[in-house]
Amino acid sequence: MITLYGIANCDTMKKTRQWLDQHHAAYQFHDYRKQGLDEALAREFLQHIDLDRLINRRGTTWRQLPESSKAALAVDANSNIDSVAALMVAHPAMIKRPLLHGPSGWLVGFDAEAMQALIANS
Repeated sequence: MITLYGIANCDTMKKTRQWLDQHHAAYQFHDYRKQGLDEALAREFLQHIDLDRLINRRGTTWRQLPESSKAALAVDANSNIDSVAALMVAHPAMIKRPLLHGPSGWLVGFDAEAMQALIANS
């Protein structure tokens, strides 16, 4: 089973869910706004996904963060994992979408070819 992480009203998430539905992929949707994002899940993301791939530095949430918060992400996430995880929990919209997890691994961003491989291995 694939888990799709994100925010329901995001256009990219709508596109991803539509794509998954059209390809009859079995998935569960974890909406950060409804189900939340706890520190354990944020740490799991950080354990498997490079910080530069995980954080959307072009979005509104990022631009609205204070410079001190952005600085916490400028250092190596492994040495500052507590601060980075706490920031992600406080601002889950800063996580790139879609974020998918399946038996064959993690996928960040909409990529039809990579999603096809992910569902083929689920």
